[in-house]
Amino acid sequence: MAYEIRTYGDPVLKTPAAAVIEIDGKVARLVDDMFETLYTSDNGLGLAAPQIGVQKQIFVWEVDDEQMVIINPEIVESSGEWVYDEGCLSIPGLYVEIIRPNEVLMRGRTLDGNEIEIEAKELMGRLFQHELDHLNGVLMFDRMTPEQRKGALADYRRILEEQSAKPRRLRLR
Repeated sequence: MAYEIRTYGDPVLKTPAAAVIEIDGKVARLVDDMFETLYTSDNGLGLAAPQIGVQKQIFVWEVDDEQMVIINPEIVESSGEWVYDEGCLSIPGLYVEIIRPNEVLMRGRTLDGNEIEIEAKELMGRLFQHELDHLNGVLMFDRMTPEQRKGALADYRRILEEQSAKPRRLRLR
């Protein structure tokens, strides 16, 4: 089942997620639903559980047709610096240049409960940092300088105004 992606302003996005204590069938179903939600999104590479209103430390991603999930992730090492235009499914239409470490080592658990470590750099490293931020109640706006945030919020308001001005299609059932 696909969920609605929560957007900026929803308090669930600013609340840190709880660790997953038991990896069971409910978690497996949630992961399946997260992938379905990710596939129905526009241009999303990854999705964190809080983005669908579930306060659990889980995120999923698909790159090069490979589906992955990590539970209770943490970044244990990072190095370098990389500037890149970052977007977010919870702040649709906005892309802002954000500085993050270029390389990361992330540790967590698989859906089978096994511990996993993944080294990533550039886009994958950024994806991991971005989704982990969601698990900690941190949004892109929190990573911006005050001046950058002011401009980004103004841009986002314009995006929302443009979206609300578009005619909406009614779905008949």
